[in-house]
Order: sequence, then C-alpha cells, then structure tokens
Amino acid sequence: MELTVHIEYEQILKLARQLPAAKIIQLKSDLNTGFIKEKAEKQISQFQKFLLSGPVMTDDQLDEFKNNRKLMNAWWKK
Repeated sequence: MELTVHIEYEQILKLARQLPAAKIIQLKSDLNTGFIKEKAEKQISQFQKFLLSGPVMTDDQLDEFKNNRKLMNAWWKK
C-alpha cells in the first residue's frame, strides 16, 4: 500500500526550520548523499533520451549541408 501526500514547498521549509539543529544537519546530509544526484541523473537521462531520439544526419547529408552553406556564404558575399 502506498500513500501519497501533497505538501507545498513552503510547508516543507517551515517544518524543516522547526527541527533542532542536529536534525537539520542530518536532513541536509541525507539529501546530499546521493538523493539529489540520483534525482538529477533520472531527469538528465530523460532529457538525453529525448535528444537521442531526434533526427540525425548521415555523413552524406552533412557533407551536402556544408557544401550548401559554402555556396550560400559565397552568394551572400557578392
């Protein structure tokens, strides 16, 4: 069984400020030891998956793009 509670950030902050200093240090330590890194890695990996699922150019398409850019640059300079 899982219970989900929706608490606003301000409420969490208010509760954390009421903790004794030792518990605040413990909370900070618990959040710093892997928790934030783990959350960030999940978010980054989802973004990376999004980027990696996008279209890519073949080598031939890249060469054609570079050639077209050279031609356009030459045309603009005239």
